[in-house]
Amino acid sequence: MNHEEAIKALGDCRTRIDAVDLEILKLLNDRTSIVEEIGRIKREARLPIYEPKREDEVFRNVTENNPGPLPQEALKRVFERIIDEMRVVQRLRIEEESKGTTDAGSHAGRRLGGADTESH
Repeated sequence: MNHEEAIKALGDCRTRIDAVDLEILKLLNDRTSIVEEIGRIKREARLPIYEPKREDEVFRNVTENNPGPLPQEALKRVFERIIDEMRVVQRLRIEEESKGTTDAGSHAGRRLGGADTESH
């Protein structure tokens, strides 16, 4: 492969990555909407946000269904980060709802990627 072919191939790969990133963004926002609903249910039922058993179930689900090439430990770290951020969203949303406000500029009041959220 010459330099020109390599540049074109890299551009094609980066275009595909950009498309995958947008799919991931959509899925993260879908997950965030569900997490917000879970947070509302937990607040109304006065249940704790942190549920280690559930987190273990999430890790087990993704690791058992991971065909690779992403290594299991890397996958677990990615989902640990996702879960950490979702817990922050739940806490902040619960705080906002208990105050009777939704600040669209706050971390929990914004969807990943910057689109405003509204309570469902």
